Amino acid sequence: MCGIVGYIGFNQASDFLLDGMAKLEYRGYDSAGIAVIGPENVIKIQKKVGRLANLEAIVKADPNEGTIGIGHTRWATHGRPSDMNAHPHASEDGKFAVVHNGIIENYMPLKEELIEKGYHFKSETDTEVVAHLLEDMYDGDFVGTVRRMLARVDGAYALEIICADEPDKIICTKKENPLVIGLGKGENFVASDIPAIINYTRDTYILSDGELAIVTRDNVSVFDREGNPVDKEVFHVNWNAEAAEKGGYEHFMLKEIHDQPKAVRDTFGTHISEDGKTAIFDELNWTAEDVAAFNKILIVACGTAYHAGLVTKQYIENLARIPVSVEIASEYRYSNPLTDDKTLCIVISQSGETSDTLAALKEAKRLGAKSLAITNVVGSSISREADNTVYTWAGPEISVASTKAYTTQLVAGLLFAVYLGQLNGKMNPALGEEILSGVKNLPTLIHEIFEVDEDMKAFAKHYGFKSDAFFLGRAIDYAVAMEGALKLKEISYIHAEAYAGGELKHGTLALIEEGVPVIALATQEDVYDKMISNIREVKAREAVVIGIGMKGDEELSKHVDHTIYVPRANKFIAPILAVVPLQLLAYYAAITRGADVDKPRNLAKSVTVE
Repeated sequence: MCGIVGYIGFNQASDFLLDGMAKLEYRGYDSAGIAVIGPENVIKIQKKVGRLANLEAIVKADPNEGTIGIGHTRWATHGRPSDMNAHPHASEDGKFAVVHNGIIENYMPLKEELIEKGYHFKSETDTEVVAHLLEDMYDGDFVGTVRRMLARVDGAYALEIICADEPDKIICTKKENPLVIGLGKGENFVASDIPAIINYTRDTYILSDGELAIVTRDNVSVFDREGNPVDKEVFHVNWNAEAAEKGGYEHFMLKEIHDQPKAVRDTFGTHISEDGKTAIFDELNWTAEDVAAFNKILIVACGTAYHAGLVTKQYIENLARIPVSVEIASEYRYSNPLTDDKTLCIVISQSGETSDTLAALKEAKRLGAKSLAITNVVGSSISREADNTVYTWAGPEISVASTKAYTTQLVAGLLFAVYLGQLNGKMNPALGEEILSGVKNLPTLIHEIFEVDEDMKAFAKHYGFKSDAFFLGRAIDYAVAMEGALKLKEISYIHAEAYAGGELKHGTLALIEEGVPVIALATQEDVYDKMISNIREVKAREAVVIGIGMKGDEELSKHVDHTIYVPRANKFIAPILAVVPLQLLAYYAAITRGADVDKPRNLAKSVTVE
């Protein structure tokens, strides 16, 4: 996702800013910019859409001179990729410049308030609100104004701010977005991630939520929400540059599994009303009549995104009571599909460039369908082709095996299902509120699941040498089982298959023999007893069963060899939680077998050929 850098010292700030942003390019971005306080304390901003090289050419032609500055690589959220939407953003009087990672959830009412006061907005971003709000509240006290501004904004953020009136400091703060301060001698550095600063210093302060730091050339002062000084411990980085890009994790896949709480939070960020009762999709702005125009929904996708579509089908049919079919994109075009102008076609793709999915989208549109894309990449081919787009803010996913992209697709699908159900009145309002509350709590619940890390590592060591594994589930759990099997096979090369629990007796039991690992999901209460019966069937054939269940379920452990519990949650939230231990199991199985986790053989991240 977006990257933040900052410098104050005795060297030219732009040199570090450009170098630091280059070190964060692996995170993905669509534009870049810097702001430097130069001669006569004037803030000079240079920014450009596209690759960092475009910005570097501008700075080379017109040097941005000064020893204090901030920089940003942007992954578009509010507003398309453009020069105007790129960061930094400035106040109208030119006194403040701001860079920001995250989402200001209440930016729209703040923007309307500021427009009424006469402020003019140049961009489509939520971040520009911060710059104008600082100008509006400024009383000559930089630090005090920032504190008052923070009291007005809601959301998740990492913010870096400079002020022309006080050119001796950078103020930075964070809430649910990373921010680190690098400690030098006569110079200090700020960044959203350690790779940006690792070539300059190994001593850092890692800010916690709510902390505010005042960074000068010779000092860094940190305060809590109440303004009390915080005595920060120095964190010494002993990673090399490559490890730093991975956040200290051994592989990108493991890092991206641990990125999921933030990715989920960023995805639901602006889609839940402030009172928590309504799903919001301002980018759609549909009415009940719009929804009534669809007599069916078609979901088209490939691989992991196809599995997300299977879960989304259950969400929509249960909550909005609209018939849904899910098609493999590569088969859809050749199936003489029954698609027409009363069909809503939803295409799901992490990259937005998946060739089969793009072709299926074009075919559905040719047949008259209205189209909606769920994708992770702003400006991608699929987002441009679709009538409407809902973005998943997972950030760049480097590992070939999809993890955080999948969970954010589920979050987007669930919120969209609630949106449809609220519009057409087919969903119990209390259930909708319960689901939205559960979505908001997902980051905390996913963090809890990471506690099973050692268990999944142990299971992988015990069973990773097996040549086969089976996954079982019923209802929504069956779709999650399919994703678990795909993860295991694609990175560990273990032959893994998923089956609906009730289908065992129709042939699959012939494959179950002594010692074969079976991963059984039992998180859906309405089919729980049936699932226990299916588990007993494979246990009778001496399979080794790992059960995935909800905390507090004392029955499951009586029927399986090992039990992994995820936090108890609404049944529609459960699939998002249950997949996390399966991701960890696949990861550690690949490690056990010595496979190349991030780059499995024969596979590519974005499949752009048919």
